[in-house]
Amino acid sequence: MPHHAIAIPKSTIAAVKVAVVHDWLDTWRGGESALAEILNLYPDADLFALVDFLSDADRQRLHGKRATTSFLQRLPLAPARFRLLLPWFPRAIESLDVSDYDLVISSSHAVAKGARTRPEQLHICYCYTPMRYAWDLRDQYLKQTRLDRGVRGVIARRTLARLSEWDRAASERVDHFVAISFHIADRIRRSYARESTVIYPPVAIEPPTSLPSRTATYITVSQLVPYKRVDLLIEAFRRLPERELVIVGEGPEHSRLVASAPPNTRFVGRVPDAERNRWLASARAFVFAAEEDFGIAPLEAQAFGTPVIAYAGGASRETIAGLDQTAPTGVLFDEQSVAALVEAIQQFEHYAERIDPDACRANARRFEAARFRREFRAFIDAHLSAGGTPMRTR
Repeated sequence: MPHHAIAIPKSTIAAVKVAVVHDWLDTWRGGESALAEILNLYPDADLFALVDFLSDADRQRLHGKRATTSFLQRLPLAPARFRLLLPWFPRAIESLDVSDYDLVISSSHAVAKGARTRPEQLHICYCYTPMRYAWDLRDQYLKQTRLDRGVRGVIARRTLARLSEWDRAASERVDHFVAISFHIADRIRRSYARESTVIYPPVAIEPPTSLPSRTATYITVSQLVPYKRVDLLIEAFRRLPERELVIVGEGPEHSRLVASAPPNTRFVGRVPDAERNRWLASARAFVFAAEEDFGIAPLEAQAFGTPVIAYAGGASRETIAGLDQTAPTGVLFDEQSVAALVEAIQQFEHYAERIDPDACRANARRFEAARFRREFRAFIDAHLSAGGTPMRTR
């Protein structure tokens, strides 16, 4: 059962002792951007994670904080292969001692919400998604790790089944869930039978001092992993040889995707933020085929006035205004297929004049970091004052 935290008078809310628990720190993505804003709200908080291999440059974005880590940090292969230690993640997160804190904020897409807390503590989980390995992407995880067949496959499936049982039980340690989108709120409801409050994550909205000229190039910014469906983008542009696609990002699928790409597809890898922003600001449109939990990169593109062509699944309808809206910011397509994407690109080119760059920028500003800090702090302060009454739904 979720805890009933003790009410803290408003006069002392600012003085509560805070622990922030993140899944792991090894690179910088959307979850780390949200983590940075949480630490901006609570700069004196102590940080915890399974492992911490963050670069010095990225660490500065977290006020230079180094996380207190689990026993996984000390294993010889952990820096490169810690994800293969998934069966030990529950035990590792439970080994972190956060018992000496008034408020525990878990920043979780995997196991951080499973940190053990006491009844008098308030535990709020900012949930990017229920753990994919245990729920929606189980088969994909097994295939990626080559554990999808034979005796090892049987053992792996049993391990993931136990992990899903642990994950549901661990969700009971959370007093209040905050979801990053209504799409994720629905997934939390289905996975954990819990209600949640939606507070959209922060998106870096930096008004450029000068914008580069528009080009005819299409762009995507993505981690190169299977569920991002960059393969669909590549195949669509194979059918559109007179257009150019630029792919910004890196990941385990890089070699396979490069080998299969046509001449009009260009890979530039992971680039500095300033270079990525130049690509976003100069592109004809941003293309996106994943079913995303939220989708920060398409909003970053809109912040530069760049339209988005995106799969309508996941949270895309929450962050992109389609052609059926009065102020559209892009084109949405309903099927993750090459044919549907090609049709969407052609539709975009036919109706491009309807999409105003100013409408794109205005839409992106709805998700700026100041709004996140304001809403997240108000939510936590309200529950600290009220004593953290749980929101469990039976």
